[in-house]
Amino acid sequence: MVIDPGHGGADGGAVAADGTLEADVNLQIAFRLRSLATLCGVPVIMTRDSASIDYPVDAETLAAKKAADQKQRVELINSIQNAVLVSIHQNYYPAAGPHGAEALYAATDLSEDLGKLIQEMLIKTLDPENRRVAAPISEEIYLMRNVNCPAVLVECGFLSNPEELEKLKSDSYDQKLALVMLSAYLQYFQTGWNL
Repeated sequence: MVIDPGHGGADGGAVAADGTLEADVNLQIAFRLRSLATLCGVPVIMTRDSASIDYPVDAETLAAKKAADQKQRVELINSIQNAVLVSIHQNYYPAAGPHGAEALYAATDLSEDLGKLIQEMLIKTLDPENRRVAAPISEEIYLMRNVNCPAVLVECGFLSNPEELEKLKSDSYDQKLALVMLSAYLQYFQTGWNL
């Protein structure tokens, strides 16, 4: 399993009203997912394991740093045999109302099935009122467009929703999110996914 805590370094991602950075929330959930996966004997590689990122010396602007980081992540992921990518993100909307986790899947083989399973388990386990459905990810997302393995991006919640933000800052909720992602991965793996 390749765990990708979205953003990081110079790119904090979305910012909640209280200053909480998406990159930090992503990393905390990724750490919990790595711990649980390791406990279950699932080999894990993370695309980053700290808040900082080493950029090439010629990457001077934020856009150049983001592009270099994404390229490095794609190269890492595509170098791993039988990789399965779970990219962790948070959503944001100008209004506070939208809420709910959502799994988005790449166009690569098996991505759709894994995305749908994660979405189903997110709803069943964490939020039965969530009406979001697993969906194909936009072709504009460089990472998901360029990896050659099954890949899912999980928008764990909305930083713009005050109630959901409090959940996302909670260790117990982050642990539950990680457990759902790992459970879906293991269930799919055990039902005949030949990795």
